[in-house]
Amino acid sequence: GASGAGSDMGLPSDIRLKENINKTGVSKSGIPIYTFNYKGENKLWSGTMAQDLLNIGREDAVTVMDNGYYGVYYNMIDVDMVAKN
Repeated sequence: GASGAGSDMGLPSDIRLKENINKTGVSKSGIPIYTFNYKGENKLWSGTMAQDLLNIGREDAVTVMDNGYYGVYYNMIDVDMVAKN
């Protein structure tokens, strides 16, 4: 596996990068959970949206990446980013 993608790095979780977004639930702390894929890719993921975290006051778990999109520190929230296929 690729090393260096540690829990201290924000994972790209900006709604602008995603498509086929379907809400599947809400975490215990109230964070909406979705399945989605990144635009142009077929791999299905389960995770959250940075914009939702900002809306519910969890900007502590959101970062702005070098490309200007939002990333999420998944180690700071009770949602995991999981590959579904």
